[in-house]
Amino acid sequence: MTDYSNISIQDWPEDNKNENTDFYDTFREKLNSVEKFPDLYTFKFIVKTDFDKLQLIREVFKHTSSKFTEKDSSGEKYKSITVVTYVNNAEEVINYYKEVSKIDSVIML
Repeated sequence: MTDYSNISIQDWPEDNKNENTDFYDTFREKLNSVEKFPDLYTFKFIVKTDFDKLQLIREVFKHTSSKFTEKDSSGEKYKSITVVTYVNNAEEVINYYKEVSKIDSVIML
């Protein structure tokens, strides 16, 4: 059994961030291991039924290949949005997610 009693809070790095555990780095690696680029990529989001948010998401995906599918929840308070669009590489996928993350109250799946 490992003894952790000698570890102090001062032993942790100040920024408490290891560059190998950065979310986007890990996500990029996973994308590159399972996807073949360039190709079509499917994005999924959930928003409260609100035309403004839907329009903002549409504005992020300007590529002519972008196809949108929307479906209301059973109570019609939420809407799921599926976007299929052409991407050249993992970085483009990440950039799309970063742009959508700027829209308030969007859940990314």
